[in-house]
Amino acid sequence: MQRRSAQVLKHRVLERQRTEFDRALARAAEQDAIERAAALIVSARRRYLLGYGKSLGFAALLAADLSAGLSGVHLVDGAALRPLDVLGDIRQGDLLVAVSLARYRRETVEIAAAYVRHGGQLVLVTDAEDAPLAGLATARIVTGTDSASYANSPTPVVLALHLLATLTIASSKRAGRRLRERDALAAELDLYAEEP
Repeated sequence: MQRRSAQVLKHRVLERQRTEFDRALARAAEQDAIERAAALIVSARRRYLLGYGKSLGFAALLAADLSAGLSGVHLVDGAALRPLDVLGDIRQGDLLVAVSLARYRRETVEIAAAYVRHGGQLVLVTDAEDAPLAGLATARIVTGTDSASYANSPTPVVLALHLLATLTIASSKRAGRRLRERDALAAELDLYAEEP
């Protein structure tokens, strides 16, 4: 009986994910916010990524993808880089990319709002048009997160972040050279296990 219930739930979650993924593809195709955000990220001098709670994981994913092709990418994680350090040293050409999803963490909202008040530009990745920070963002990427599970679906968010990273890296003139140099260094340091 328990196995049957698990199968039914799995089927419901997969069906909802299929529907949500189709919606996410359509949403990404029809809005130009991702292109605007990518242009802002490419033209920035320093790029900071921020998120709290589950959103920190998404911010870290985007930071890892962007740093492969761009310099000046920094994850504001509260440990290696604290929000106070970022807010105290905002320069022209700096950009904050904030991931803020429902239930919106107060830390993200307050830090990003302070960043804008002190002259920085904000790219927002969120899940609602009327989310906190939406009115402060220079560019706003809105994803859906509907799910049959108690946890909101990460699929539309990850799709948007993947598109954003891909367009950003493709727009950067130095990204190709940086990617080749990183591959050479990874080989020199023997970072990865050999493929079978």
